[in-house]
Amino acid sequence: MALFKKRAAGKPGEWYYCLEHKKVEEGPDCPAKDRFGPYASRQEAERAMATAAERNADWETDPRWHDRPEEPPRG
Repeated sequence: MALFKKRAAGKPGEWYYCLEHKKVEEGPDCPAKDRFGPYASRQEAERAMATAAERNADWETDPRWHDRPEEPPRG
């Protein structure tokens, strides 16, 4: 009996963005560690990297997530 060989079963209509192949796939075809999703549409999956960048920027600039006070500007 092979352990951890089970392939993730995808459902039609679920879209993923593969980080390794840098492409959108309906499925999933690739392991969970290499993908974002599921998304409801192909268009949402195509924007996966832009969405992640926007969310990261929101998080990085959210004052509620900073544990230490801002450093004064240098100059």
